[in-house]
Amino acid sequence: MRDLHAHYRVSNFGIRRDVRAVDGISLEVGRNEIYGLAGESSSGKSTLVKTIARAIRPPLFHVGGDVTFDFRSTGRVSLYDLPADELARLRWRHLSYIMQASMSVLNPVRRVRHSFMDFAFRHIGMRPPEFWALVAEHLGRLHLSATVLDSYPHELSGGMRQRVTIALATICRPDFVIADEPTTALDVVVQKSVLEMIREVQQQMASSVLFVTHDMSVHAYLTDRLGIMYAGRLVEEGPTRQILRRAQHPYTQHLVASLPRIGDRTERRGLEGRPPSLAAPPPGCRFHPRCPLAMPVCSQEAPPLVNIAANHRVACHAVKGGAA
Repeated sequence: MRDLHAHYRVSNFGIRRDVRAVDGISLEVGRNEIYGLAGESSSGKSTLVKTIARAIRPPLFHVGGDVTFDFRSTGRVSLYDLPADELARLRWRHLSYIMQASMSVLNPVRRVRHSFMDFAFRHIGMRPPEFWALVAEHLGRLHLSATVLDSYPHELSGGMRQRVTIALATICRPDFVIADEPTTALDVVVQKSVLEMIREVQQQMASSVLFVTHDMSVHAYLTDRLGIMYAGRLVEEGPTRQILRRAQHPYTQHLVASLPRIGDRTERRGLEGRPPSLAAPPPGCRFHPRCPLAMPVCSQEAPPLVNIAANHRVACHAVKGGAA
């Protein structure tokens, strides 16, 4: 992703405003890597993944920047240069999407079998008997019986529905999978099971995964590298373990400090203030109104995302050129 911009264009009482939910983000996800994206609610995570997948609808618009994939069988592809029919051929076969809520993916009045037919049949190109045998085998990898194919979504538990959506997103063995908070609303036992399934399937397919969640403990368990978003911008990026142990950006430090630790009874303090309006963000660094390290330059100049160590980038005037 290079200098990616996506805005919500809204009009109230005749006044048009651009809500800059994704505002100049550049990052790379490697082959066979699980890249995590973290940040509090309204930081722009879900908007970013919609833009990456080119799954945008008004009032959301792609304003600038590009998304380039290097798929194994097609080579380099610039997503926003593709006509609609070529994009449709890439979807699910090379680029797939595990959405937040399973009930928003599965048609509530059709059996699960029809969802597999709609999503995957034309991409895989098998005769029906071989196709359904492949689906049954793939469901088995996710510890699901083939009998779920004859069920309606409401007849399945939340964990089973979520595993069905993971099966739908991975049945075509795509090169790149976007997982947008796939464990939201699941209890911790089912959540652990779903995370293990995602890791297992990803390793079997050697796919790349962009995993989005605000839960830092999930990132610690699953992801290889981690990007931290705040108010539509990327503020820190690096190996997950390194960020969790030596976070440099003040916002990242607050996120890591919020994690509970066994035996630690110290009081957790919330971050004062609230995220800025993305329709009228503050000048300079967008975190400066809440930052304990804020300096005069922070309100005047946006800090660039610079390398402070191998594979570790930070956008902060207080750590520019070296670790805090």
